Amino acid sequence: MLSPQEISRAKVNLETAQMRWRDMQRYFAGGAAIFVSPDLDLVETAFQMSEDNAVLIGQWMAAGQFGKVTDEQARSWLEADAMLWAVVVSPWVLVQPVK
Repeated sequence: MLSPQEISRAKVNLETAQMRWRDMQRYFAGGAAIFVSPDLDLVETAFQMSEDNAVLIGQWMAAGQFGKVTDEQARSWLEADAMLWAVVVSPWVLVQPVK
């Protein structure tokens, strides 16, 4: 039997998709796009956000691995027609460059 945490992680994994940055710009414009470093596991990061793990999120932010998408990132992704992984942790949309 799966634990509640395993079920939550599986649900997040199923809700994760690849999208072009140009299709996600409205979330950036609304301040809801959050960058997740390729060094982090996107599903685990989304799960930790959904669990309000402020300590871990704070560590990622301090390390520059997590935070609002910058203007520079948005411009670079638009120019490159970048493909990113995305998952919603309402009200946020977490985005991670495809490796």
